Amino acid sequence: MTRHEASSTLPAPSAQQLRHSTAVIEAVRAAIHAQGGWLGFEQYLRIVLYAPGLGYYAAGSVKFGHSGDFVTAPEISGLYARCVASQCAQVLRVVGGDVLELGAGSGRLAAGVLEALAELGPIPERYRILEVSADLRARQQARLAELPAALAGRVVWLDTMPSAPIAGVVLANEVADALPFQRFVVEGANLYERGVALSATGELVESDRSAGAELRAELARIVPGAWPEQYLSELCTLADPWIAAIGAALARGAAFIIDYGLPRHEYYHPQRDQGTMRCHYRHRVHEDALRYPGLQDITAWVDFTRVAEAAVAAGLTVAGYCTQAAFLLGNGIERELAAAPRTLERARLAAEARVLLQPGEMGEYVKVMALTRDFDEPLRGFQHQDLRRSL
Repeated sequence: MTRHEASSTLPAPSAQQLRHSTAVIEAVRAAIHAQGGWLGFEQYLRIVLYAPGLGYYAAGSVKFGHSGDFVTAPEISGLYARCVASQCAQVLRVVGGDVLELGAGSGRLAAGVLEALAELGPIPERYRILEVSADLRARQQARLAELPAALAGRVVWLDTMPSAPIAGVVLANEVADALPFQRFVVEGANLYERGVALSATGELVESDRSAGAELRAELARIVPGAWPEQYLSELCTLADPWIAAIGAALARGAAFIIDYGLPRHEYYHPQRDQGTMRCHYRHRVHEDALRYPGLQDITAWVDFTRVAEAAVAAGLTVAGYCTQAAFLLGNGIERELAAAPRTLERARLAAEARVLLQPGEMGEYVKVMALTRDFDEPLRGFQHQDLRRSL
């Protein structure tokens, strides 16, 4: 279980890890100098998360599971993949085609979905994985090679979105929260953008500068009126082109965006005055984004109102929005539990299901949004809950 912890008490990295982090810091220092002494937080994240060979997602450390930094739903239980497969099967029976997974992590979700679809039918013509990390791609390839040949042979890896729109399903499980984002600070009547600079001794430090016209205009658009006098939060404008790319890739079918997030009025609630940014390191959660650059994950929750706006602009229909718990219940997690043949196995699965479903944790904080094109059938994952009015 991930727990909150002060960054000063985090486990010390190995000597090799420290050397890697030092190399990442040098890359950040070079970028700060190139930008005249100040680097926006979004640009900082592009380096520490995605720089080839250096960034957290591009380097070779273990990220998922008990030996990594955090545990995602597919790592917690195979029940999760089976429920996702149930939803995929409903769409594929109508439109046929492929599954496209964006950022497939360890490959466990892909493996579980394919195995379940082999039982449920139909099996997608291809299971495409768009993975920007060479390290994660290699881990996915090793895991998926263990599938039966008839399933493993359907998996293909992409470097970019498909060149032609597909029919089928797009899956994005905990991808949107990893998009680089800006941070902003309100102090009385003043609005600042938070970035990274260098101290007199060359250390990375947070640094605020007066917000530019573009940031001011966007913040005025999303929250008309006055902000609280002391407020820190995030803004992810990269969600717009990301959703537009999903829209361009989907000719017919459904996309499922699954992530920690909130509707805008809750995301920017006056009492959420420290934002949603979290850093994940060896199953500890803290808020020091400058600690161990390149060795820790840095995320922010998703503004699902922004996702919905971008989807509509891309010509997609927001066909559903609910909690992860409601989505899993709608896709038969209780039926999967009841089908377990042995008492001990059923008890194990029930414990895993509680983690996926529990209120006040993953079951409530993680949301699922369905975006469709030319697909009118009610989606089973949203039969128990419709939160679209909250957007």
